[in-house]
Amino acid sequence: MHNPQLNKEGELQHLITLEGLPKAVITRILDTAASFVSVSDREVKKVPLMRGKSVFNLFFENSTRTRTTFEIASKRLSADVINLNISASSASKGESLLDTIDNLAAMHADMFIVRHSQSGAPYLIAKHLIETNQQHVHVINAGDGRHAHPTQGLLDMYTIRHYKKNFSNLTVAVVGDILHSRVARSDIHGLTTLGVPEVRAIGPRTLLPGGLEQMGVRVFTDMNEGLKDVDVIIMLRLQNERMTGALLPSAQEYFKSYGLTPERLALAKPDAIVMHPGPMNRGVEIDSAVADGAQAVILPQVTFGIAVRMAVMSMLAGS
Repeated sequence: MHNPQLNKEGELQHLITLEGLPKAVITRILDTAASFVSVSDREVKKVPLMRGKSVFNLFFENSTRTRTTFEIASKRLSADVINLNISASSASKGESLLDTIDNLAAMHADMFIVRHSQSGAPYLIAKHLIETNQQHVHVINAGDGRHAHPTQGLLDMYTIRHYKKNFSNLTVAVVGDILHSRVARSDIHGLTTLGVPEVRAIGPRTLLPGGLEQMGVRVFTDMNEGLKDVDVIIMLRLQNERMTGALLPSAQEYFKSYGLTPERLALAKPDAIVMHPGPMNRGVEIDSAVADGAQAVILPQVTFGIAVRMAVMSMLAGS
């Protein structure tokens, strides 16, 4: 089965998921992103690689942070950005998703950044563009349902590589609401593809999906045990808006068992880094002392995220 994300030459055509993406392609994205980051790591360079191209932000689900970083990335590449609040327009008129896409493609769109509450929506759009011979339009998945968030996964990989130099001898723990987290899935696929020898998933049984072991992940329900000697800790946000029923007793109870405190952080390696895709629930997943502490790399993640999104967009535009 041909990977719809790659063209016949094996170059990136769409970015839908990190699952099944070759290690060489992921590495190339990270290397390209590195070329956009200034020597001081504080800022991202402006490069006019997409002048005259139109990028449409199609957010069927709200997200200020992701949309803003894609917008900044587009502008750093000198692309024209069109933000559409879809939930308020075509969807409410009963227009189908693919009709909307065809109409926008007719407006000379070069790229769609798609965020959708339904898993598989970006894949459906990419497949439709290939079938209708509109290969010049590229799709980037900015998060779909519980399925994937590939650019967040890539910026997490970039951050880990930046601080730890390589992936070959790391133990990485992903902590929290893994069941509802598309970030966790993208991170796990990225980490295993890049050769991380030990990926751990830590969380209450009610928030751990089945099949993690098949993905090559070690599962822990005890936070203290799971954090022992890890190099990287990726904390996840509790996805209250995607939860149905009582999966957790209370936020306080959750923090007591799975919150990252200075005491728990001390169980990891002394030079372990702490990551979080944001926005953080302080006092629920993470103690403020840790979030603002020396081992947290949460703000650099945001800067690197702009460079990574620029890398993906410029590679797609160049294919």
